[in-house]
Amino acid sequence: MITRREFGKLAVSALPAAALAQAPMINSKVHGVQIGAQSYSFRDRSLDQAIAGYVEVGLGECELYQGHVEPPGSGPGAREDLRKWRLGVSLDHFKGIRRKFDNAGVLLYAYNYSFDDSFTEDEIERGFEMAKALGVEYITASSTLTAANRVAPFAEKHKITVAMHGHSNTTDPNQFAKPASFAAAMQMSKRFAVNLDIGHFWAAGFDPVTYLSDHHNRIATLHIKDRERPENGANMPFGEGTTPIKQVMQLLKKNKWPIPANIEYEYQGSDTMVEMKRCYQYLKDALA
Repeated sequence: MITRREFGKLAVSALPAAALAQAPMINSKVHGVQIGAQSYSFRDRSLDQAIAGYVEVGLGECELYQGHVEPPGSGPGAREDLRKWRLGVSLDHFKGIRRKFDNAGVLLYAYNYSFDDSFTEDEIERGFEMAKALGVEYITASSTLTAANRVAPFAEKHKITVAMHGHSNTTDPNQFAKPASFAAAMQMSKRFAVNLDIGHFWAAGFDPVTYLSDHHNRIATLHIKDRERPENGANMPFGEGTTPIKQVMQLLKKNKWPIPANIEYEYQGSDTMVEMKRCYQYLKDALA
Protein backbone atom coordinates (compact mmCIF):
# COMPACT_ATOMS: atom_id res chain seq x y z
CA MET A 1 0.00 0.00 0.00
CA ILE A 2 1.57 3.26 -1.11
CA THR A 3 1.60 5.98 1.53
CA ARG A 4 0.01 9.37 1.01
CA ARG A 5 3.42 11.06 1.23
CA GLU A 6 4.89 8.78 -1.42
CA PHE A 7 1.84 9.20 -3.59
CA GLY A 8 2.09 12.97 -3.43
CA LYS A 9 5.58 12.93 -4.92
CA LEU A 10 4.45 11.20 -8.08
CA ALA A 11 2.43 12.41 -11.03
CA VAL A 12 -1.00 10.87 -10.72
CA SER A 13 -0.99 9.62 -14.30
CA ALA A 14 2.16 7.61 -13.67
CA LEU A 15 0.56 5.47 -10.96
CA PRO A 16 -0.93 2.08 -11.79
CA ALA A 17 -4.73 2.01 -11.85
CA ALA A 18 -4.81 -0.47 -9.00
CA ALA A 19 -2.82 1.83 -6.74
CA LEU A 20 -5.01 4.77 -7.69
CA ALA A 21 -8.15 2.86 -6.85
CA GLN A 22 -6.85 2.32 -3.30
CA ALA A 23 -6.48 6.03 -2.53
CA PRO A 24 -8.97 7.03 0.20
CA MET A 25 -10.86 10.29 0.02
CA ILE A 26 -8.74 12.93 1.72
CA ASN A 27 -10.45 14.56 4.67
CA SER A 28 -9.38 18.21 4.95
CA LYS A 29 -12.31 19.34 7.04
CA VAL A 30 -11.09 21.13 10.16
CA HIS A 31 -13.64 21.72 12.92
CA GLY A 32 -16.32 21.22 10.28
CA VAL A 33 -14.83 23.71 7.80
CA GLN A 34 -13.92 22.32 4.39
CA ILE A 35 -10.48 23.57 3.41
CA GLY A 36 -9.35 23.12 -0.17
CA ALA A 37 -7.59 25.09 -2.88
CA GLN A 38 -8.11 26.77 -6.21
CA SER A 39 -5.81 24.78 -8.47
CA TYR A 40 -4.46 28.11 -9.75
CA SER A 41 -2.33 27.84 -6.61
CA PHE A 42 -0.43 25.06 -8.44
CA ARG A 43 -0.21 26.98 -11.71
CA ASP A 44 3.54 26.31 -12.02
CA ARG A 45 2.92 22.62 -12.73
CA SER A 46 0.82 20.33 -14.89
CA LEU A 47 -2.61 19.03 -13.93
CA ASP A 48 -1.23 15.67 -12.86
CA GLN A 49 1.45 17.35 -10.78
CA ALA A 50 -1.15 19.68 -9.28
CA ILE A 51 -3.31 16.73 -8.24
CA ALA A 52 -0.24 15.14 -6.67
CA GLY A 53 0.29 18.45 -4.86
CA TYR A 54 -3.18 18.27 -3.33
CA VAL A 55 -2.39 14.81 -2.04
CA GLU A 56 0.99 15.79 -0.61
CA VAL A 57 -0.40 18.87 1.17
CA GLY A 58 -3.43 16.88 2.37
CA LEU A 59 -6.14 18.95 0.70
CA GLY A 60 -9.28 17.03 -0.19
CA GLU A 61 -11.26 19.58 -2.22
CA CYS A 62 -10.52 21.40 -5.46
CA GLU A 63 -11.85 24.31 -7.48
CA LEU A 64 -10.33 23.51 -10.86
CA TYR A 65 -8.57 26.33 -12.70
CA GLN A 66 -9.36 26.34 -16.42
CA GLY A 67 -5.67 26.85 -17.17
CA HIS A 68 -5.09 23.28 -15.95
CA VAL A 69 -7.64 21.99 -18.47
CA GLU A 70 -7.25 24.09 -21.59
CA PRO A 71 -4.23 24.13 -23.93
CA PRO A 72 -1.78 27.01 -23.50
CA GLY A 73 -2.02 29.60 -26.23
CA SER A 74 0.19 32.31 -27.67
CA GLY A 75 0.28 34.56 -30.69
CA PRO A 76 -2.38 36.61 -32.46
CA GLY A 77 -4.55 33.63 -33.35
CA ALA A 78 -4.65 32.21 -29.83
CA ARG A 79 -8.16 33.39 -28.93
CA GLU A 80 -9.74 31.83 -31.99
CA ASP A 81 -7.70 28.65 -31.48
CA LEU A 82 -8.96 28.42 -27.91
CA ARG A 83 -12.55 28.88 -29.06
CA LYS A 84 -12.15 26.07 -31.60
CA TRP A 85 -10.65 23.83 -28.93
CA ARG A 86 -13.50 24.50 -26.51
CA LEU A 87 -16.14 23.73 -29.11
CA GLY A 88 -14.39 20.69 -30.54
CA VAL A 89 -12.79 18.88 -27.60
CA SER A 90 -14.45 15.62 -26.60
CA LEU A 91 -16.30 15.67 -23.30
CA ASP A 92 -14.43 12.47 -22.51
CA HIS A 93 -11.43 14.75 -21.83
CA PHE A 94 -13.31 16.18 -18.86
CA LYS A 95 -14.64 12.85 -17.68
CA GLY A 96 -11.05 11.62 -17.62
CA ILE A 97 -10.02 14.60 -15.49
CA ARG A 98 -12.79 13.79 -13.02
CA ARG A 99 -11.51 10.23 -12.75
CA LYS A 100 -8.04 11.49 -11.91
CA PHE A 101 -9.38 13.52 -9.00
CA ASP A 102 -11.57 10.66 -7.80
CA ASN A 103 -8.66 8.24 -7.97
CA ALA A 104 -6.49 10.63 -5.98
CA GLY A 105 -9.13 11.01 -3.27
CA VAL A 106 -9.76 14.69 -3.99
CA LEU A 107 -13.29 16.08 -4.29
CA LEU A 108 -13.70 18.10 -7.49
CA TYR A 109 -16.16 20.75 -6.31
CA ALA A 110 -16.22 23.46 -8.98
CA TYR A 111 -14.85 24.35 -12.39
CA ASN A 112 -13.41 27.82 -12.96
CA TYR A 113 -14.55 28.87 -16.44
CA SER A 114 -14.39 32.63 -16.72
CA PHE A 115 -17.03 33.90 -19.14
CA ASP A 116 -16.09 37.28 -20.56
CA ASP A 117 -17.45 39.55 -23.28
CA SER A 118 -15.49 37.75 -26.00
CA PHE A 119 -17.41 34.48 -25.48
CA THR A 120 -19.81 33.33 -28.17
CA GLU A 121 -23.13 31.75 -27.22
CA ASP A 122 -21.70 28.36 -28.16
CA GLU A 123 -18.71 28.87 -25.88
CA ILE A 124 -21.00 29.79 -22.99
CA GLU A 125 -23.10 26.67 -23.52
CA ARG A 126 -20.01 24.53 -23.84
CA GLY A 127 -18.83 25.62 -20.39
CA PHE A 128 -21.93 24.08 -18.83
CA GLU A 129 -21.44 20.89 -20.81
CA MET A 130 -17.85 20.75 -19.54
CA ALA A 131 -19.04 21.23 -15.97
CA LYS A 132 -21.51 18.38 -16.32
CA ALA A 133 -18.80 16.11 -17.74
CA LEU A 134 -16.60 17.03 -14.76
CA GLY A 135 -19.47 16.11 -12.46
CA VAL A 136 -19.57 19.47 -10.66
CA GLU A 137 -22.56 21.55 -9.62
CA TYR A 138 -20.71 24.87 -9.60
CA ILE A 139 -18.87 27.04 -12.10
CA THR A 140 -16.79 29.91 -10.76
CA ALA A 141 -16.14 32.82 -13.09
CA SER A 142 -14.13 36.01 -13.21
CA SER A 143 -16.66 37.72 -15.41
CA THR A 144 -18.34 41.03 -16.15
CA LEU A 145 -21.89 42.17 -15.57
CA THR A 146 -22.56 42.31 -19.31
CA ALA A 147 -21.27 38.77 -19.80
CA ALA A 148 -23.21 37.56 -16.76
CA ASN A 149 -26.43 38.79 -18.30
CA ARG A 150 -25.78 36.56 -21.31
CA VAL A 151 -24.81 33.59 -19.11
CA ALA A 152 -27.96 33.72 -16.95
CA PRO A 153 -30.32 31.77 -19.26
CA PHE A 154 -27.73 29.02 -19.71
CA ALA A 155 -27.34 28.64 -15.94
CA GLU A 156 -31.11 28.28 -15.67
CA LYS A 157 -31.25 25.81 -18.55
CA HIS A 158 -28.50 23.55 -17.23
CA LYS A 159 -29.36 23.99 -13.53
CA ILE A 160 -25.75 24.72 -12.61
CA THR A 161 -24.84 27.50 -10.20
CA VAL A 162 -22.40 30.13 -11.46
CA ALA A 163 -20.49 31.89 -8.68
CA MET A 164 -19.08 35.26 -9.69
CA HIS A 165 -15.53 36.00 -8.58
CA GLY A 166 -14.60 39.55 -7.69
CA HIS A 167 -11.37 41.51 -7.89
CA SER A 168 -10.45 44.90 -6.45
CA ASN A 169 -11.09 47.16 -9.45
CA THR A 170 -13.74 49.50 -8.06
CA THR A 171 -13.49 52.07 -10.89
CA ASP A 172 -14.98 49.95 -13.71
CA PRO A 173 -18.73 49.51 -13.12
CA ASN A 174 -18.76 46.41 -15.34
CA GLN A 175 -16.37 44.51 -13.07
CA PHE A 176 -17.21 42.47 -9.99
CA ALA A 177 -15.70 44.19 -6.97
CA LYS A 178 -18.39 46.01 -5.00
CA PRO A 179 -21.28 44.40 -3.11
CA ALA A 180 -23.62 46.18 -5.53
CA SER A 181 -22.16 44.32 -8.52
CA PHE A 182 -22.73 40.95 -6.85
CA ALA A 183 -26.26 42.01 -5.93
CA ALA A 184 -26.96 42.99 -9.54
CA ALA A 185 -25.82 39.57 -10.79
CA MET A 186 -27.86 37.66 -8.23
CA GLN A 187 -30.96 39.52 -9.42
CA MET A 188 -30.30 38.21 -12.93
CA SER A 189 -30.72 34.57 -11.95
CA LYS A 190 -31.47 32.38 -8.95
CA ARG A 191 -28.61 30.24 -10.30
CA PHE A 192 -26.06 33.01 -9.71
CA ALA A 193 -24.03 33.11 -6.53
CA VAL A 194 -20.79 34.62 -5.20
CA ASN A 195 -17.26 33.27 -5.20
CA LEU A 196 -16.01 35.65 -2.52
CA ASP A 197 -12.28 36.32 -2.70
CA ILE A 198 -11.77 37.76 0.76
CA GLY A 199 -8.38 39.28 -0.10
CA HIS A 200 -9.62 41.15 -3.15
CA PHE A 201 -12.83 42.17 -1.35
CA TRP A 202 -10.79 43.55 1.54
CA ALA A 203 -8.39 45.40 -0.76
CA ALA A 204 -11.39 46.95 -2.54
CA GLY A 205 -12.37 48.53 0.78
CA PHE A 206 -15.09 46.15 1.97
CA ASP A 207 -15.43 43.83 4.96
CA PRO A 208 -15.58 40.11 4.05
CA VAL A 209 -16.68 39.17 7.57
CA THR A 210 -19.81 41.29 7.38
CA TYR A 211 -20.51 40.26 3.79
CA LEU A 212 -20.16 36.57 4.64
CA SER A 213 -22.44 36.99 7.64
CA ASP A 214 -25.11 38.76 5.59
CA HIS A 215 -24.95 36.75 2.35
CA HIS A 216 -23.70 33.28 3.29
CA ASN A 217 -26.75 31.66 1.68
CA ARG A 218 -25.62 32.95 -1.75
CA ILE A 219 -21.89 32.30 -1.37
CA ALA A 220 -20.76 29.10 -3.11
CA THR A 221 -17.03 29.25 -2.36
CA LEU A 222 -14.44 31.43 -0.69
CA HIS A 223 -10.97 32.25 -1.95
CA ILE A 224 -8.63 32.71 0.97
CA LYS A 225 -5.74 35.07 0.47
CA ASP A 226 -4.11 37.86 2.48
CA ARG A 227 -3.88 41.32 0.94
CA GLU A 228 -3.12 44.83 2.03
CA ARG A 229 -5.26 47.87 1.37
CA PRO A 230 -5.90 49.91 -0.78
CA GLU A 231 -7.04 48.18 -3.98
CA ASN A 232 -3.50 47.93 -5.37
CA GLY A 233 -2.25 46.46 -2.10
CA ALA A 234 0.12 43.53 -2.37
CA ASN A 235 -0.68 39.86 -1.90
CA MET A 236 1.04 38.78 1.30
CA PRO A 237 1.92 35.51 3.02
CA PHE A 238 -0.96 34.41 5.22
CA GLY A 239 -0.89 36.35 8.48
CA GLU A 240 1.32 39.15 7.17
CA GLY A 241 -1.39 41.19 5.45
CA THR A 242 -4.43 42.84 6.98
CA THR A 243 -7.25 40.69 5.54
CA PRO A 244 -9.32 39.26 8.44
CA ILE A 245 -8.68 35.61 7.57
CA LYS A 246 -9.02 34.30 11.12
CA GLN A 247 -12.35 36.04 11.67
CA VAL A 248 -13.69 34.57 8.41
CA MET A 249 -12.59 31.06 9.35
CA GLN A 250 -14.05 31.35 12.83
CA LEU A 251 -17.35 32.54 11.37
CA LEU A 252 -17.52 29.45 9.16
CA LYS A 253 -16.71 27.25 12.14
CA LYS A 254 -19.24 28.88 14.47
CA ASN A 255 -22.13 28.76 12.02
CA LYS A 256 -21.30 25.46 10.32
CA TRP A 257 -21.93 26.94 6.89
CA PRO A 258 -21.03 24.42 4.14
CA ILE A 259 -18.89 26.86 2.17
CA PRO A 260 -15.46 25.61 1.07
CA ALA A 261 -12.54 27.82 2.08
CA ASN A 262 -10.18 27.50 -0.87
CA ILE A 263 -6.58 28.59 -0.55
CA GLU A 264 -5.44 30.74 -3.46
CA TYR A 265 -1.68 31.01 -3.25
CA GLU A 266 -0.84 34.18 -5.16
CA TYR A 267 1.93 35.92 -3.25
CA GLN A 268 5.63 35.64 -4.05
CA GLY A 269 6.95 32.65 -2.14
CA SER A 270 9.96 30.40 -2.05
CA ASP A 271 8.36 27.20 -3.36
CA THR A 272 4.78 26.27 -4.16
CA MET A 273 4.65 23.15 -2.02
CA VAL A 274 6.32 24.84 0.94
CA GLU A 275 3.95 27.79 0.76
CA MET A 276 0.81 25.68 0.28
CA LYS A 277 1.67 23.70 3.39
CA ARG A 278 2.19 26.94 5.29
CA CYS A 279 -1.15 28.28 4.08
CA TYR A 280 -2.95 25.10 5.10
CA GLN A 281 -1.33 25.12 8.52
CA TYR A 282 -2.25 28.78 9.00
CA LEU A 283 -5.91 28.01 8.32
CA LYS A 284 -5.87 25.01 10.66
CA ASP A 285 -4.39 27.20 13.38
CA ALA A 286 -6.99 29.90 12.64
CA LEU A 287 -9.73 27.37 13.37
CA ALA A 288 -8.26 26.17 16.67
